[in-house]
Amino acid sequence: MSQMAHSSMGHDHMQMNGHGDMGSMDMGGGHMMHMGNLRRKFWVSLILTIPIILLSPMMGMRLPFQLTFPGSDWVVALIGSVLFFYGGAPFFSGAKAELAQKKPAMMTLITMGIGVAYVYSIYAVIANDALHVTPVVTDFFWELATLIDIMLLGHWIEMNTVMNAGSAVDSLSKLLPQTAHVIAADGSVQDVALRDLQVGQTVAVRAGEQIPADATILTGRSAINESLVTGESKAVTKAVGDAVIGGSVNGTGTFTAKVTGTGDSGYLAQVMDLIQNAKQAKSQSENLANRVAGYLFYAALFVGILAFIVWLNLTSLAVALPVAVAVFVIACPHALGLAVPLVVARSTALAAQNGLLIRNRDAMERVNQLKFALMDKTGTLTQGHFQVNHLLSLDAAYSETSVLQLMANLESGSSHPLATGILTAAKAAKLTVTAATETHQETGLGQFGTIDGTTYGVVAVSYLDQHHLAYDQAQFKTLAAEGNSISFLVAGERVLGLVAQGDQIKPHAQQMVAALKRRGITPVMLTGDNQETADKVAHAIGIEHVEARLLPEDKERLVHQYQAKGQVLFIGDGVNDAPSLARADVGMAIGSGTDVAIESADIILVASDPADVIRFLDLARATNRKMTENLWWGAGYNLIAIPLAAGVLAPIGFMLDPMVGAVVMSLSTIIVAINAMTLRLKRSAD
Repeated sequence: MSQMAHSSMGHDHMQMNGHGDMGSMDMGGGHMMHMGNLRRKFWVSLILTIPIILLSPMMGMRLPFQLTFPGSDWVVALIGSVLFFYGGAPFFSGAKAELAQKKPAMMTLITMGIGVAYVYSIYAVIANDALHVTPVVTDFFWELATLIDIMLLGHWIEMNTVMNAGSAVDSLSKLLPQTAHVIAADGSVQDVALRDLQVGQTVAVRAGEQIPADATILTGRSAINESLVTGESKAVTKAVGDAVIGGSVNGTGTFTAKVTGTGDSGYLAQVMDLIQNAKQAKSQSENLANRVAGYLFYAALFVGILAFIVWLNLTSLAVALPVAVAVFVIACPHALGLAVPLVVARSTALAAQNGLLIRNRDAMERVNQLKFALMDKTGTLTQGHFQVNHLLSLDAAYSETSVLQLMANLESGSSHPLATGILTAAKAAKLTVTAATETHQETGLGQFGTIDGTTYGVVAVSYLDQHHLAYDQAQFKTLAAEGNSISFLVAGERVLGLVAQGDQIKPHAQQMVAALKRRGITPVMLTGDNQETADKVAHAIGIEHVEARLLPEDKERLVHQYQAKGQVLFIGDGVNDAPSLARADVGMAIGSGTDVAIESADIILVASDPADVIRFLDLARATNRKMTENLWWGAGYNLIAIPLAAGVLAPIGFMLDPMVGAVVMSLSTIIVAINAMTLRLKRSAD
C-alpha cells in the first residue's frame, strides 16, 4: 500500500480477528469463515479439481482432452473425497446452522447438491469398477468439483471486496509523510519513521508539510488545507488547542502539536475500519439470494422425490434413481452463487473510486423506496465557512470590540463553523484571545463560560425566546433576511451584542435538489438556524419544505414523523446530526472528518460535494438492477432445468440431455459474471 508501509495502518490493520487472516465473513447461519482459510481452501480445491476434470466426464459427456487408464475412476474417487470433505466443510457448517434455524438457504442448497453428487458418484465407481453393473452408472465428480470451486470463489470475492474497497483509500494513505519531526525532552528534533510515532509525542510541522498524524496544536498557528481528507475546499485556520488531521497539508505557518492518534486510532484508520465494517452487514439482496436458494432447495427436494416415485412406478430403480439424482445435482446454484458477490464487488469498488464509503449495504437496497430527503443546512447545503458581516453592541457598557473579544474568548475551544467565523474576525482585528473558564455547551442553544468572574454566553435567538429576553426583532429579521446567521452575546438576562455571519451555498446544492425532485424524492431542510436565513437558502436552491430553529432531538423527531409517510434519506454533517442519521432509513454523512458520526451514518461521502448524493443514488439503483438481473439469470436456469431433468416432457419424448444441461449451466455462470462487470456509474446531467 505504498507509503502505508511506513504506518501501522497497512493491510495488517485489517487483521482484527486474531488469526492473522484478512477479516472474516458469515458463511450462513452465523458460521464464520476467515479470509485466509477461505482463500487457502479455494486454491487447494482448484488444484484438486484439475485431475478430476482431466479424468472425469462432465454430466456423462467425455470431452476430447479427458484421459482414462486402469484404476483412473478410483483415483478420481479418492481425490473427489478429499475435495468433498475439505472444500465442502464451510458449506456443511453453514447448512447445519441454517437447518438448526429451520431456514434452509444457500448453504443448504449447496450441501444438498454436492452431498448427493458425492454419494451417488461413489456408488457409481463401486457399481462400475467393483460390481461391473450394466448399464454403466454415470458419476458426478466433475459437477461436485466445479460447484465447490465456484461457491468458494463467490464467497472469496465477496470477502475480498473489503480489501478492494480498502485499496480505494490508498490515495488517502499516501497523504501521510514517511517521517515525522519529533521534539525530544531536551528540545532537539529527530526525524522518526511514521510507524514508530507514538501517541503523546510532540511533533514539529513546518510550512508546506503534510501533517504526520492526528494531533492537537500546542504552539503556533497556521491555515490547514484539509480538502484531500475531509473534502472541504478552503483552508481552515488552526491555533493552540485545535485538532489537526493526519494527512492534511500545512499552510505557511509552523506549529508544534501533541500526537493524539496514530495507526489504528488515526483518522485514516477509522476510514479503513469503516470499509471493513461495511462487509459485516448482510444486505437485503444477499438475503434475497438466500431466499431464492431456499425456494430452490424445496423445489429440488420436492421435484426430485416426486420424480423418483413416478419413475419407479413407471419403470425401475435403475431409471428412477439417476433421474432423481440428476434433479438434485442440476439444482446446484453455480451461477446463483456468483450472482450477488460479483455485483457487490464491482459496486463497492466503483463507490470507493468515487468517494462513496458504504458502511451499511442495506442502505443501497432502500434507495428505490425513498420518498423524502431531509437535510441539514450548514456544512451540507452551504460551505460552513462563515464570515462576520455585522458586529453590533446592544449595551452602552460594551463596545463592538469588547463584544467580539468576549465572544472569541468563549468560542476559543470550539470547532463549530460559527465559532470559527468569530475567531477569524477576532484575528483580523488583532485581538488576543484568552480562553474562558468553566466553559460548557447547551446543545442547539449556545456556548457558555466564565470571564473575569462573569458568566457569558454566545447564543442563538431560540435561547432568547426560551428565556424571554428582549431584543430588537425588526433588526434581527432584517439581518436574517440577508442570509445571515445571528449569534447574541448575553450575560444573565442582559443582551450585550450580536454578530451576523454569512455563509455560501455549495455549487452543486441546487442541482442536487432538482435531481432529487426528478426522482420523486421530496427535499426538506432541517436546520437549527433562524427561519429567515433558512428560508433564504431554501428558496435559492429550490426547497419548499423548511423546518428551522431545531435542536438535534427535534430533527430526529421530524425524521420519525416523515417515516410514517415513507422511507427517509437524511443528509447531514455527521456531528450534531448523528441521532437523525441513525434514525433515518438511509443516513448519509456529507463532509467526512474527525467528528463524523461513523457509527450513525450508512454512507459517508469523502468529499462535501452535494452532487455525490445523486451519484450514490444512481449507483445504488444500478446495483439493485444488476443484482436482480443476476438473480434471475442464476435462478432461471434451475427453474427450467429442474423440471426437464425430472422428465416433465418425457411423454412427448424429450428428456434433458446431460450435455445440454452442462452447457446451459456454464453459459448462465458466464452471463452472470459478464453482467456484473458491465455495472457502471454514469455521470448524469443532474
